[in-house]
Amino acid sequence: MRFATWNIEWFNNLFDEENRLVRDGAWSARYKVTRADQADALAHVFRAMNADAVMIVEAPDSGPRRSTVAALENFAAHYGLRTTQAVTGFSNDTRQEIALLFDPAQLNARHVPRAETDEVPRFDGVFGIDLDVDATRDSVRFSKPPLELDIETRGGTKLHMIGAHLKSKAPHGATSDADVMRIAIANRRKQLAQAIWLRARIDQVLADARPLMVMGDLNDGPGLDEFEGLFGRSSVEIVLGDTGPDVLFDPHASLALSRRLGARPTTSRFWIQKEKRFLQALLDYIMVSEDLRSRGAAWRIWHPLDDPECWTDTELSEALVTASDHFPVTLDIDI
Repeated sequence: MRFATWNIEWFNNLFDEENRLVRDGAWSARYKVTRADQADALAHVFRAMNADAVMIVEAPDSGPRRSTVAALENFAAHYGLRTTQAVTGFSNDTRQEIALLFDPAQLNARHVPRAETDEVPRFDGVFGIDLDVDATRDSVRFSKPPLELDIETRGGTKLHMIGAHLKSKAPHGATSDADVMRIAIANRRKQLAQAIWLRARIDQVLADARPLMVMGDLNDGPGLDEFEGLFGRSSVEIVLGDTGPDVLFDPHASLALSRRLGARPTTSRFWIQKEKRFLQALLDYIMVSEDLRSRGAAWRIWHPLDDPECWTDTELSEALVTASDHFPVTLDIDI
């Protein structure tokens, strides 16, 4: 089977208030890309990946009138995709949900958040942790609560899946360089607290001897910015775990962690206006427990410049660049 994770930049902007796909010549949220061009590019990549399930980060909005599930299923129906069914979890107020779009002939997926405990609350709850070492517990919430799913494949394999989008907010409201640094550090502390919360849930699942897959955009990684030196570890390292049988594995994260210099895999490409250049970063992961890794797991980043098959397929390469500022990551596994 093939599983994928993909952060689709402002997917929400391709749908109207009735959850219908808007495929026209107006601009999408992507720079100089129309809604029709982005939608067509997305469909092209979905077909090329041919994944049995795709964890979509920045999925369409849920709200009083909006439905993530309806929008995604309408998109799949419009383009005749085999991933015809969608599932999401706790909604948020960012207009960027987390959802799984999947082929119901190949697997079943149910949103099953674990019961709340004093130490590890549900992902729509409040996590208590001392963020600034002042002997006072701070209250942390997810701006985008992770999506917890129970998966059963057509072959009978059962596993738990968590889709996540951890994000450190920009230093809004800063009026000086000192303010920028203060707010940025506080926001990074909150992101690391969310990673600790997520890792606590991972430990619960693994303690039950359940196969586990954690996927999505962690918006952080080894060597990504100056805060790693301040805090010692990135969110990625926290979520992966330290040592022993409960460590999760992602080969791209492992490679990045093993190198201070030299080439690293990347899953995203952003234009830095101030510097007039593109920045590439490793932000998207599919982490698995050892029992899943042993099932012939093979990872791939669908990077239009780095992956040979994508590079030589001009139409696919152009679709990947048009569709989003992130590129999909897939996992092929025998389950």
